[in-house]
Amino acid sequence: MSKREKLLRQLSSVQFALWELHLYLDTHPSDLEAVALHEQYEKKLRGLIGEYEASFGPLTSGVGEGAAWLTDPWPWETERGED
Repeated sequence: MSKREKLLRQLSSVQFALWELHLYLDTHPSDLEAVALHEQYEKKLRGLIGEYEASFGPLTSGVGEGAAWLTDPWPWETERGED
């Protein structure tokens, strides 16, 4: 598995956990332990996004200058196994 794939899996896992905590906090807003865990996962997600974007370019079209994200190769334009 390439570094890019590993980072994408980590991002997906953290986003899932963050969403589940968000749903839990909708019904348990006074659970301070869950609030702290949510903040911890938000920080981790920001770090992973920063790491990914520094290595592989923006994850979304709203990041970067203008349409710079269009100049990066699309997933199907790269050979399997490249980092």
